[in-house]
Amino acid sequence: MVETVKLAAQPRDRVGKGAARAVRRAGRVPGVVYGEGQTPDLISLDPRDVTREMSKTGFFTRLFELDLGDRSIRALARDIQFHPVTDAPEHVDFLRVSDTTRIRVAVPVRFLNSDKAPGIKRGGVLNVVAHNVEVFCSITTIPRVIEVDLAGLDINDSVHMSTIQLPEGVRPTNSRDFTVAAIGAPTVMRSDDEAADAAAKAAASAASAAAAGGDAAKAGAAAKPAAAAKK
Repeated sequence: MVETVKLAAQPRDRVGKGAARAVRRAGRVPGVVYGEGQTPDLISLDPRDVTREMSKTGFFTRLFELDLGDRSIRALARDIQFHPVTDAPEHVDFLRVSDTTRIRVAVPVRFLNSDKAPGIKRGGVLNVVAHNVEVFCSITTIPRVIEVDLAGLDINDSVHMSTIQLPEGVRPTNSRDFTVAAIGAPTVMRSDDEAADAAAKAAASAASAAAAGGDAAKAGAAAKPAAAAKK
């Protein structure tokens, strides 16, 4: 079941950049709620509430109940704009929804049981290909996160979307069986192998040089008696 969060909001009646700047000067974050074929609602929010909700996982997958005092609006956050210098939230777009609304939403991926993955225990590196997976579902079945179990995975093993169980009524928008993550060989292991190969080659070269030197010495020793006999 999707998580629902109540968020206090205040209506505002003016549109435009000047009106939005006035809202921000008053210490609030302007926003808009659109969708469901209705006239957009202009609202403002407490920046502390916005920052608090943004700090939690799955900001765009939580269902918000925007409390306007005399009425409330169910909505999903769809976009947020930030100040280019301070990174403070400057505007929030919400999509108005109902029980029958079906949407595309990007759900964050969470990886479990890395301590039970032999490949990671051996120093392998988890290469995450998809940090989020876009799914199509109703608002009542939006997963907060998609969990991927790493238990039993070894080096060079990978996790594909087809192996992940999604809630009923939820399906990925990408029909291809794409890779979500893979466990790669550790860089240190590759370096050690390369060093071992180099050492083996150096030892072989040294042995060949020693053998060649020994043969030359033997040939020189044999040549000395022959030269003395000629004298």
